[in-house]
Amino acid sequence: MSFQGFLLKHYANWKLRGTPQGQRDHMLALVEKDPELFKKIGEEVERRKKGGESEMKAAMEVMKKYRAEIAALMNR
Repeated sequence: MSFQGFLLKHYANWKLRGTPQGQRDHMLALVEKDPELFKKIGEEVERRKKGGESEMKAAMEVMKKYRAEIAALMNR
């Protein structure tokens, strides 16, 4: 794992701190499979938040946009 992937994994773990351990492990496994995708998602969520959207709305909209890529990761 690259250093960037390592940092992304720890950031995801921090953001998911209130999530049950099983779900957290599943999400971290997805992040490890394609850290660049999740970096891109995170950056887009941040841009939308700076544009005035709430974090929840921004995250939901961005996740809808990348739904196909995330589903493909889940099937690998």
